[in-house]
This record gives sequence, C-alpha cells and structure tokens, in this order.
Amino acid sequence: MKTTLTLLAALALAGCAQPGPKPLYQWAGYQNSVYQYLKSDGSEPGAQIAALEAQIEKNKAAGEATPPGMRAHLALLYSKVGDDVAAQRHLEAERAQFPESAAYIDFLLKNVKKDGSKSAISAPAAAASQAKI
Repeated sequence: MKTTLTLLAALALAGCAQPGPKPLYQWAGYQNSVYQYLKSDGSEPGAQIAALEAQIEKNKAAGEATPPGMRAHLALLYSKVGDDVAAQRHLEAERAQFPESAAYIDFLLKNVKKDGSKSAISAPAAAASQAKI
C-alpha cells in the first residue's frame, strides 16, 4: 500500500513537470540584439541587419512567429544604410503581420518620397518629436 501511494505521488508530480505552452512569438536573441545596437549608439547596422534577417529566416523554417517590432526595427536599420526599398518591404510585412500597427506604419510609409530621397524612418521620427500631444 505504501509503495502504491509513493508511485501515485511520483506520477502526480511527473504530470506537473509537463512543458508549458509554446510561446506566441520566437524572440530568440532579438531583445539582446536591440539592446546591443542601442548601447553601441547604432554604430554597426550591417551586423544587426544580418542577425535579424537570419533570425527571421530561422523563425520561418521552424514555423514560429516573428515578434512584433522586429521587422519595423529591421526597416529602421535598412533606412539607416540607405536601402529604402528594403525598409519599405519590412514595414509592409510588419503591417501585414500586425494589423494593429497599420496607422503608424502607414504614417511612416506616407513620408517616403517617390524618389527615395527621404528616409522612411528618420523623417517621421523627427516630425513625431515635434508633434504636440
């Protein structure tokens, strides 16, 4: 009887050790990557572009969702290096994946001139800092 109780208690505790639910988004090293980028004052956007692109591909291959803001941050980086086409592509992907960001993403996209002379991110950020709320 004592052995049966011990066995039942062990099984009950083993049932509690089940892995939790799968996270909604795969953050991987994204947060640390952004922290390092901000800590270095944005001095190496190319390295972070490569890291974030690799993470997005890894997420796709594993069937995991890219977290909110990752593509928007990638758009910022592409804009910094002068690739407004890639910046626009990532902003549109962010809007498609997270429709609740559509108003802000549309605001950013609207401020890109047809000739590509205005950065997708930097000009609206300056305008937003001057806005009175």
